[in-house]
Amino acid sequence: MGDGARASAPAWRRVVVKVGSSSLTDEDGRIHPPRLWAIARGLLALEEATGRTPVLVSSGAGAAGRERLGLRLPLTLPQKQAAAAVGQGLLMLEWARALAPRPVAQLLLSAGDVHERERYVNAKNALRASLEAGAVPVVNENDSVATAELRLGDNDTLSAWVATLAEAEALILLTDVDGLYDADPRRSPDAKRLAEVADPGVLGAEVAGGRGSARGTGGMATKLHAARIAHDAGIETWIVGGGGAALEAIARGERIGTRIAAGRTRPAREAWLAQQHGVGRVRIDDGAVRALRSGRSLLPSGVTGCDGTFRFGDAVDLVAPDGTVVARGLVNYDRDGVVAIAGRHTREIASVLGTKDYDEVVHRDDLALIDAPARTGVEAADPVAPEPAREDR
Repeated sequence: MGDGARASAPAWRRVVVKVGSSSLTDEDGRIHPPRLWAIARGLLALEEATGRTPVLVSSGAGAAGRERLGLRLPLTLPQKQAAAAVGQGLLMLEWARALAPRPVAQLLLSAGDVHERERYVNAKNALRASLEAGAVPVVNENDSVATAELRLGDNDTLSAWVATLAEAEALILLTDVDGLYDADPRRSPDAKRLAEVADPGVLGAEVAGGRGSARGTGGMATKLHAARIAHDAGIETWIVGGGGAALEAIARGERIGTRIAAGRTRPAREAWLAQQHGVGRVRIDDGAVRALRSGRSLLPSGVTGCDGTFRFGDAVDLVAPDGTVVARGLVNYDRDGVVAIAGRHTREIASVLGTKDYDEVVHRDDLALIDAPARTGVEAADPVAPEPAREDR
């Protein structure tokens, strides 16, 4: 369906909206209340259309804090943390005013909250409780204490994880770019905006484009990464420009920007496993590949070797003989243990290791298959040439 075409109002049970800094701030990095309030009106329009409170992932804290403290780029890590700490309060105050009389709930997350299972469940419960209490959740990364090793890195990625936490059906990435293009429109005058993408896994680097405005840390590459996370979790993604007006258009049922379709719906635990970072690799034979794809566990007899270092309970990639990652799972033995029992029958585990805690290297309940990208096309819209932009918190 073309740009601005009519459709039925969205029937999503839950939607997550991510707003970038360039959509909230002026050229000097200050929060621009008219833009923010327009987005708040768009959020309320979505709530009216869907009957469910949307979840907001909001950038802008770092930019607001820099302006309030009189800091100029580049910043040291402690300065970034201070700016985030000051700016987060300013940002929440503006959202509380714009969404009044609805209460707002601040949720600050970090990488551990999505990669460590217990913390993930705790974050999920906090988000659900906020919604049940009638509050609008406003989520950001906890940049005031985050370091490079402890952060997700951008709010596009964060928003995809929040969408899985919220069990959302749609993720809207609101930016000042009107969609995803088949090439960088700054370098390719004939670049076409993609109205519909069936599988983000088939899109190459030329679609991601480059850096744009100086008020952010993301870009199309991070939005595409977020769309892949959402797709694999069974969530559709919309990349749209136009601020609050775009949200109101979507609430009316208009098809704007780029829609990236949802993949197959997974159980929550499987979706979480699929998106973890494998800290090591377990190489398996063709028989094990067939067994995994038929819903069975990985036994030692199917293991041919290991790469990297991992411990009991770590997420590892299960790799076919041709190098394809076919599954990701939580391993029941450390690397040395897996190497020692590779290719052996389960009855030999105790004699090799001196004990046997598990028959399986990875149990079927602790693994997720990694689907190969479907080789499908995309639907292009009429070309427009906006200025691509980067986003941050």
